[in-house]
Amino acid sequence: MYKGEDTVLRILAQRNELSLELLAQESGLNVDSVRRIVESLKGEGYATVDTVESVVITPTEEFKAYAASGTPEARVYKAAAAGRPLSALSQEEKQFGLPWARKKGFVEIDKGALLARKGEDEVSAAERRMADAFAKLQETGSLSDTSMLDELFMRNLVRKKAERRTVVKYTGKPLPEQMPEFDISAPAADAQLGKAHVISAFRDRLSSIMTEMGFEEMDGSIVESTFWNFDALFQPQDHPARDLADTFYLKGESPLPSDKSLVKKVKEAHEKGWKYKWSEAEAKRTVLRTHTTALSARYLSSVKAGKPRKFFAIGRVFRNEATDFKHLAEFHQVEGIIAWDGATFSDLLGVIKEFYRKLGFEKIRFRPSFFPYTEPSLEVEVYYEPRGQWLELGGAGIFRPEVSIPLAGVYPVLAWGLSLERPLMIMLGLDDIRAFYRNDIDFLKRTRLK
Repeated sequence: MYKGEDTVLRILAQRNELSLELLAQESGLNVDSVRRIVESLKGEGYATVDTVESVVITPTEEFKAYAASGTPEARVYKAAAAGRPLSALSQEEKQFGLPWARKKGFVEIDKGALLARKGEDEVSAAERRMADAFAKLQETGSLSDTSMLDELFMRNLVRKKAERRTVVKYTGKPLPEQMPEFDISAPAADAQLGKAHVISAFRDRLSSIMTEMGFEEMDGSIVESTFWNFDALFQPQDHPARDLADTFYLKGESPLPSDKSLVKKVKEAHEKGWKYKWSEAEAKRTVLRTHTTALSARYLSSVKAGKPRKFFAIGRVFRNEATDFKHLAEFHQVEGIIAWDGATFSDLLGVIKEFYRKLGFEKIRFRPSFFPYTEPSLEVEVYYEPRGQWLELGGAGIFRPEVSIPLAGVYPVLAWGLSLERPLMIMLGLDDIRAFYRNDIDFLKRTRLK
């Protein structure tokens, strides 16, 4: 029995359920000691352990500034009501306040003049709603007004972060009359300390960047139907990318979506756009997903037209191809989509540049390319100094109407699929992408993100 185990067990029996952190606090032990004790109690039948996930919403500095002094769109409205010209607005009011004041109908610009278009009472009511949301978030960390919460995410005024807590529950098993202890302070050989694999650490970093930029994470299975992997993305059923040379096919069929109208729309898009007889049997084939864009198709089908949404995913994908210093048959893809009828191609370039800027990359270029499901399309490249060449990091573009209209009735939808391993290879100064998966203990011990 671990030292302090009797204390932890008696606290747990009295309280019935506690988080790992509270158990440590009340027992006076550190969290690692309590974690070992809990595993022992679990094995002896005194405790069960569950992981509880929750979402924490935190305000940004910009949010706090708005909460203190009001929104820039309200200041723009006051300027319009007072008859001030556009030139009198501050840089913040022009950059952030004016677009939102126009979007909310507070003001309009007529022949270069700034004009108020709503009554003061309406604007005051909108500001009170915003102020109430600010107060509620600062007080409780949550907000039931979903439309307001969507606006705050879209404006990058709040961030969303998933947190996990370990909860320990007492099973009710009778306590022993006497609980012996042993000395855990006796000398012993040092144990090897574990750490996160560099791929896992980098994945967490990328996830944090996308979350900071206001994106929601997508998740799904690596086993996918060809309907979602190819057909929903307007990739014809006779396209070379579906051949066994590129795709890992699995035995058995996968069901089509239960929404028959969606299947019908995808079928009609193929038969009208590609001029061939679409096969339901081909759409039911099962594959290891060749890209995380299959997730984008699934999530896009749940988006309501007119409601802007931003999603991202970081997941494994599979391509049946030869491996070399920059190619793998199994690798990770960083996926993203923005479904918003006001989005532009310039927004797409700006988001990708900002993503790589946050990773520390500056030498980036975009090259025109072709993908069956985007138009226009481009490839993203970064200059790789060790080999003196530009290295392709992924593809991007605007989903063709034949993709986004059948799925969600939305156009345009900005989309991209970027590599995880290749930028990490550059950051670590590696010249062979296969180093990540050779299970070289020395490499794993010494490698860490800078």
